[in-house]
Amino acid sequence: MTIRDLGELSGEVLLFGGPYSNLQATEAVLAVADARGVAAQNVICTGDVVAYCAEPAQTVACIRASEAVLVAGNCERQLAAGAMDCGCGFEAGTTCDVLSAGWYAHVDREIGITDRAWMADLPDIVVFRHNAKRVAVIHGGVTDIARFLWSTSDEAAFEEEISAIVGKVGAVDMVIAGHSGIAFQRDVAGVQWINAGVIGMPGHSGRQKTEFVVLSDAGAEILALDYDVQTASEKMRSVGLQQGYQKALLSGYWPSEDVLPPDLRLASRASG
Repeated sequence: MTIRDLGELSGEVLLFGGPYSNLQATEAVLAVADARGVAAQNVICTGDVVAYCAEPAQTVACIRASEAVLVAGNCERQLAAGAMDCGCGFEAGTTCDVLSAGWYAHVDREIGITDRAWMADLPDIVVFRHNAKRVAVIHGGVTDIARFLWSTSDEAAFEEEISAIVGKVGAVDMVIAGHSGIAFQRDVAGVQWINAGVIGMPGHSGRQKTEFVVLSDAGAEILALDYDVQTASEKMRSVGLQQGYQKALLSGYWPSEDVLPPDLRLASRASG
């Protein structure tokens, strides 16, 4: 396991997850960082630069040129290893699992040797200090890079991951994670756990806007990202990615709820 320590960071820190090959969203979040005056070393991504959308190579190039800090996601690890699937942790045979074969094949065709070598060198955990707090940034989990943790997950699951993080990097006050695709904040045994969400796909809420996190003197804030959704969706159609995710960009709803726990599925919300 590779750990990168950024030391003490001052000023705002902007954190985001899952660009997902969505070049338009990636350019938009980097433009936000620039407009807010956030230094490149204070821009941190929780991984999965490539996934569902149309422009994986261009999105990687954009992230690399920005010099933002990146934690390896399962997609980066799988591509670096030459694996045949995304390693997302989808249950075999589910809709998410079946649909992933299409977009992963597109990514696999587009990402070259140089970018795969870059992915292989990415850290598993990034740590830094900010406003007297020690922060660890991961992808899904330390026990499992593709672990899904949700706002409603059992306390024990969070405690297990925090214990694993502490075992690798020492005590932390805050954890920033990604992977699951829905932003949230939760306090677990004195540790603030924040999922920064993803910028490349809406959070199954009916909104086109995606989400990211800013750390400032005022604390942690989950913010909405506006970007050129129409172009991102059209790009997907133009390369043959028409399995439902191109519609999700526009509707704000995922094509399947298989990966969600029952208490976060829309049917459960409607009846609750």
